[in-house]
Amino acid sequence: MDTRYDYQALEDKIYKRWEESGFFNPDVCVKKGVTKKDAKKFSIVLPPPNVTGNLHIGHAAMLAIEDIMVRYARMNGKKTLWLPGTDHAAIATQAKVESLIYKKEGKNRHDLGRDEFLRRVEEFAKESHDNIVRQVKKMGSSVDWSREAYTLDEKRSLAVRTAFKRMHDEGLIYKGARIVNWDPKMQTTVSDDELEYVEEKAPFYYLKFGPFVIGTARPETKFGDKYVVMHPDDARYKKHKDGEKLEVEWINGPITVTVIKDKAIDMKFGTGVMTITPWHDATDFDIAERHGLDKEQVIDSYGKLLPIAGEFAGMHISKARPLIAEKLKAKGLLKKTEEDYVHNVAVNQRGGGKIEPQIKEQWFIGVNKEFVLPKSKIKGVKSGEKTTLKKMMKAAVKGNQIKILPKRFEKVYFHWIDNLRDWCISRQIWYGHRIPVWYKGGKTYCGINPPKGEGWIQDSDTLDTWFSSGLWTFSTLGWPKETKDFLEFHPTSVLETGYDILFFWVARMILMSGYLLCDIPFEKVYLHGLVRDAQGRKMSKSLGNTIDPLEMSEKYGADAVRLSLIIGSAPGNDIKISEDKIRGYRNFATKVWNASRFALLNYSEIKAKPQFTADDKKRLAEVSALKKKVSEHIEKFDFNRAGDELYHYFWDVFADKVIELLKIRLNSDNLRDRAAAQETLIKMLKEQIKMLHPFMPFVTEEIWGLLPGNKGKLLMVEKWT
Repeated sequence: MDTRYDYQALEDKIYKRWEESGFFNPDVCVKKGVTKKDAKKFSIVLPPPNVTGNLHIGHAAMLAIEDIMVRYARMNGKKTLWLPGTDHAAIATQAKVESLIYKKEGKNRHDLGRDEFLRRVEEFAKESHDNIVRQVKKMGSSVDWSREAYTLDEKRSLAVRTAFKRMHDEGLIYKGARIVNWDPKMQTTVSDDELEYVEEKAPFYYLKFGPFVIGTARPETKFGDKYVVMHPDDARYKKHKDGEKLEVEWINGPITVTVIKDKAIDMKFGTGVMTITPWHDATDFDIAERHGLDKEQVIDSYGKLLPIAGEFAGMHISKARPLIAEKLKAKGLLKKTEEDYVHNVAVNQRGGGKIEPQIKEQWFIGVNKEFVLPKSKIKGVKSGEKTTLKKMMKAAVKGNQIKILPKRFEKVYFHWIDNLRDWCISRQIWYGHRIPVWYKGGKTYCGINPPKGEGWIQDSDTLDTWFSSGLWTFSTLGWPKETKDFLEFHPTSVLETGYDILFFWVARMILMSGYLLCDIPFEKVYLHGLVRDAQGRKMSKSLGNTIDPLEMSEKYGADAVRLSLIIGSAPGNDIKISEDKIRGYRNFATKVWNASRFALLNYSEIKAKPQFTADDKKRLAEVSALKKKVSEHIEKFDFNRAGDELYHYFWDVFADKVIELLKIRLNSDNLRDRAAAQETLIKMLKEQIKMLHPFMPFVTEEIWGLLPGNKGKLLMVEKWT
């Protein structure tokens, strides 16, 4: 055994041995007899990384956690499938490629044309995919590469078209005009999860609106305001009746205003009264919908004011805002201005454009529309009875059929479902699954395949990335065909992901699986926290506190990176990491190697029967008890405690105490005593190496093959007990 563990030289070789063994594939495990044919199943899908660049430290945490689950299940004899793949990440990938092309050539996608642009995007996505695969392997992830999937490949495309048609034919997918997040820069709708809220300082204006005072940071939206809204229980405005008409002097002259009473108004905020802009604000849109109010567009899709703004028409809102405030002041309508008012502004996370809510005709999934599940497997939803997507999504978790861990996130899930709006699934971008709807004259055709005959024009929009991602647990297993994999491994055992996409991905998978399969997509959801720096700050390039997991793996070994992301991170809590922490676990890997080397250097075949002492038996019993505790922690998804117990026992007890106590006996003239000391040391070491394997797969695999009786054996398929 070498004097030091050279992870840089060994990790790639070890991973290649794992791949060549075929044991990442559960069918091979059965074929080669390491897993029984009738063994229990364990299946999990890898949340597909976006093909937009490198894996970040959050991905590394996800891979480490999932690999622990998978290696533990495999070593416990389960037929274990970890299915990998990548996500085309439509808007993110398109924005990335557009940015690269513009920087290099000064051109946009329209200059290139749809076909050439998509060819460039696919080229970029392929390079990114290959890089991601390399990085996933570098982290030691024991995924079944033979089943790798891509959200935009032909099999997944068939699943998307099938799902769309079924939901369209049911009436769950419809085309209509509703308020959406609109990015004037990229000229597309944007999903809620693609928004980022940034703090912005801006003047806050208090405006005279007839007998009322209203507050706004955006006077440019107010040209279309002709309703004033207050809470029906607000005593200050008791004299004003719902539906009352008032004549009010406003920006461009007198207007007629209607009083609306609505309980959505917060009486404690500001003056407790507000005007509404139904075309450009989601809350205002909802109020307008409830009361059947008019909706008037003020800002166009490029962020410029329309003719309703009078003299300001054609002006960009950012330039018009201070000029509008000046006009209000001149008319005596500006009561006061609060400078440096801080508020959150929504921007497109991918393209950087400020979001302008707009009413647009888009494709939506109706979450409150009734339908019938013919053969429901969801508790709380009876076969043949009417339900809605919202009711179905709540029932799956409420009935404990899907367990969300930590349990506190169930409240978050229910809150989101209660406030769920119809899901806008169309995007005005070129990259992604194109909507399977065609038009010809006044005819509309929706199908899995294009319509026959000439003259049909396909809808130019593409689908929200989360539509295809919502099918991930079953499209990856062959659906819409009922393949062997689908029948055997679905629903999957667990979904592991970050708590920040509980709403955007997890809930949508429950929605899709519930409607299309009448079943749940997974039995458990384990949510890990966000990875932050040592001070608890979010990692960002501007702060200079980002950590590249691949760079750290090259420097300290993948095992050290993995362990640093596990120990100290309680379920659902954010994870603090630093280079010092990673370095510390590199030292632990070295400790494991050196202790193993000591055991091997002091081992020799002795024919004498071991004479175990009471202390030997006590130590062996200790390791058995440790294994029981570690198993319990892993099965409860408490990987932090499992790793911590292993770390401290190996370092504080085994390496610092047991080895020291056995040193004299390892050189004893009494052969039976020496044999007992050697056997105790090797048995304790073997059991700990097994237990450490899911956490530190590389160093433990290398050590395992060097231990007595293990030549040619792979630790990854050794039995846990």
